[in-house]
Amino acid sequence: MKCILLFVSILMTSIFVAHAQQAESPNHDRASGARSASAPQTDTYIIGPGDTLQVFVWRNPDLSTTVPVRPDGKISTPLVEDMVAVGKTPSELARAIEKVLAEYVRSPQVNVIVTQPVSTFSQIKVIGQVLKPQSLPYREGLTVLDAVLSVGGVTQFAAGNRSKIVRTENGKQREIKVKLADLLNHGDLKENLRLKPGDVLVVPESFF
Repeated sequence: MKCILLFVSILMTSIFVAHAQQAESPNHDRASGARSASAPQTDTYIIGPGDTLQVFVWRNPDLSTTVPVRPDGKISTPLVEDMVAVGKTPSELARAIEKVLAEYVRSPQVNVIVTQPVSTFSQIKVIGQVLKPQSLPYREGLTVLDAVLSVGGVTQFAAGNRSKIVRTENGKQREIKVKLADLLNHGDLKENLRLKPGDVLVVPESFF
């Protein structure tokens, strides 16, 4: 009789535990899903000249620093000289710094935070009748032709010779005319003007 009661007790305990685990499982899945949904996305900010970056090297305060991105698009930190920062996301730059530091530090872990973004002034915008209107990271020596090629060229509806650069200087906006059609179709290099951070290249639509 005692054996039968013991068997029944063990069986009831097993059933109770199984039900408890089954009830717990959906909640666990929902919690996991909530964590996944709230997980931060990969950063997409593109670093440009003038941005201020905080470079944090875990457990190495002497290697951590805050630096501006120079006009040539590079930064220098302890043990890392002339690292190209322009055109990279903070995560990409952190991985690049880790590769260099790995020669001096065992398994370095680097975080890069943009503390003072100057995105409006560190990028070039190309808009209007181009194949892929977008913002481009500025780099030293960037020209109109470089920018147009980076966005895939102009569309068949572009009025190239009525293009213009909108530039803000000392708080005032001015327009610089660019005969883009002459540059693209006839190789007129005097129209291949150099761009500055914050410029907007506008390619208007032709009138029929």
